[in-house]
Amino acid sequence: MIKLSKMHKRVLALSAILPIGSALAQTDAATTQPQLETVTVTAQRRAENIKDVPVSVTMLKAEKLDVLLSGGQDIRFLAGKVPSLNVESSNGRTFPRFYIRGYGNTDFSTFASQPVSLVYDDVVQENGILKGFPVFDVAGVEVLRGPQGTLFGRNTPAGVVKFESAKPNLDKIEGYYSASIATHMTSSVEAAANIPLSSEWAMRVSTLRQHRDDFVDNTWTKQNDSLEGYNEHAERVQFLYQPSTTFNALFNVHARSTTGSARLFRANLIKKGTNDFADGYDFTKISTDGLNFQNLTTNGANARLTWDLGSVKLFSITGYEGIDNYYTRGDIDGGSPANPPRFPVQTAGGIKQLSQYSQEFRVESKNAGPLNWQTGVYYFKENGTGFSDNFDSTTQAQTSDITSQQKNEAYAAFGSLTYDVTSDFTLRGGLRYTHDEKEFRTVNIWGNVSQVGPKSADVSKNKANWDLSGNYKINKDVSAYARVATGFRAPSIAAASSSVPITVADAETITSVEAGIKADLFNRRARASLSVYDYDVKNQQLTVVGGTSNVTKLINAAKTAGRGVEAEIEGFVTPDFKVSLSGSYNHTEIKDPSLYAAVCGTCTVTDPMVNGLASINGNPLPQAAKYIINASARYNWPLANGNLFVLTDWSYRSKVNFFLYESKEFTGKEMLEGGLRIGYNWADGKYELAGFARNITNTQRIIGGIDFNNLTGFVNEPRQFGVQFRGGF
Repeated sequence: MIKLSKMHKRVLALSAILPIGSALAQTDAATTQPQLETVTVTAQRRAENIKDVPVSVTMLKAEKLDVLLSGGQDIRFLAGKVPSLNVESSNGRTFPRFYIRGYGNTDFSTFASQPVSLVYDDVVQENGILKGFPVFDVAGVEVLRGPQGTLFGRNTPAGVVKFESAKPNLDKIEGYYSASIATHMTSSVEAAANIPLSSEWAMRVSTLRQHRDDFVDNTWTKQNDSLEGYNEHAERVQFLYQPSTTFNALFNVHARSTTGSARLFRANLIKKGTNDFADGYDFTKISTDGLNFQNLTTNGANARLTWDLGSVKLFSITGYEGIDNYYTRGDIDGGSPANPPRFPVQTAGGIKQLSQYSQEFRVESKNAGPLNWQTGVYYFKENGTGFSDNFDSTTQAQTSDITSQQKNEAYAAFGSLTYDVTSDFTLRGGLRYTHDEKEFRTVNIWGNVSQVGPKSADVSKNKANWDLSGNYKINKDVSAYARVATGFRAPSIAAASSSVPITVADAETITSVEAGIKADLFNRRARASLSVYDYDVKNQQLTVVGGTSNVTKLINAAKTAGRGVEAEIEGFVTPDFKVSLSGSYNHTEIKDPSLYAAVCGTCTVTDPMVNGLASINGNPLPQAAKYIINASARYNWPLANGNLFVLTDWSYRSKVNFFLYESKEFTGKEMLEGGLRIGYNWADGKYELAGFARNITNTQRIIGGIDFNNLTGFVNEPRQFGVQFRGGF
């Protein structure tokens, strides 16, 4: 259990909440005050007031999302924007990796699994490439922290990031359009239209188009403005069929296409013995002798059917997700003959084809009494073929290929009960049984690599998970909760490389305890929440990557421990001045004296070394920031025909470790990024014109690395200025 007396440092970053609360309390009560809208979430697969849900959850919607996405950002815009959440990628705009409460997975291999599940319109996006689908025309984004395996399943021991598209309706023709232009000719165009087709049918069409010019020079090839551009487009078409009040069907078809630069790895980026930029660093220039590009096409469809049978509701959710093509190629050493040392090797990887099918049937009670329940069954099947290729940087000729195939099949049965012990005290409990099996095969290998060990691996696992929580309404505005939950991530398999055989990591399990309080304050002019948690992970799956021999393999840690605090508050200081503040403290620690990892060739390792390997016992998990803090403020000036407003938002995260071992060079510095938006809206908010800036202070940080022998790394996005127009109809 957590000893609060030892946590004063953890809540120090959250102490700024007190002045905000004081300011809210001192506002003249006689003045007519606005109230915050009720936030409805589906963290328990039912629509509920966020205050009544015994889970640490954050909702992003409406203007918050519009501000964060205004400059054409991809899904990594979520990194550090809510407590305990980080998102990063070594593949650029594709293959994001999510971390909640410091708990995630740095594995970049084709079939890597993650302990954070991404669910889009009730359909899990299992493969990491599917998790990068753009965010547009959504009703909201929910971040559920802690194990969610009872109701969501599919590898959710760390939590769930849940997206819900805006839905069609039968009421009227309506929609919106948005266009922005920003630095480096970055453009983003988004639009949606809801069209009733009859008294029973409605359609909603949504589209997104994003572009950025290349603006980074390759000084080795003497090609100016040749890198860092992209083209992205995505579409979604939904049909609602509602012939009666007791049945409706929602059909969804969507697709994505992306081309442009892959991640730019920069050789000799880091000054030896420090985590500073090397002298002469310039974001707009790179010296690399390798090709760099990526392309991706995905498609998907789902059908959600609902029957109201009186005493119960029946749901059927059928989903398909497919990757038609994914190819990414880059110069992983990031160097050239003019920028030694280097490896004359480029790598490419991707997926030739992947299909994912899922089916869920769920029954939900509608009892007026104290007892309610839901139960269901779930089926999941995935089949994919991926590859990893090497090329000679001098001739650009392919030198090797390893092609692998994975089949994954899983099924589960689940149920949960909710019982109102009194009008103020509610108990909830859930149970899920899962069977998961994988078949992995090396189907092709040639060139200057050879298979080490067996060419196949099969694994299967059965597991039961449960959770138990209680929610107590202290009064009509304040509730407290406590929750104990377990989670499970199925075994993972990693492909062979030139010197490492196929490796298998056993299933990992988590037991998490958390407690919290949620409150509406000052006649709902403000809202606040606070949670504390403690978890233990057994057999956590970790990925050993890099080192001088470029090792990639899976291992299990005997135990990993985590604990922390999360807090959020938002509210109106005056009717025209709204502020928000959130923060988290996450402490993680690997506890396994037997674990060692290969290290970089030229960096300064700070861990104990044994036979050339670093002991990682006691280290934090990679990409686990101890502190994340967010603050925003919006001031509005009502005018005769509209409103002038200024909005600023700031996000801070403390330092992070890039790898399992610790070194001076591969430790990312703390990072603070801010945004500013100044705009005017009119016609009751129907139209808006705004200028914006992202990363307004032009903070430059190394956010990831490749640990060969030339201190290679990659960096965050530069400052961006732009203007946006948004209209509705």
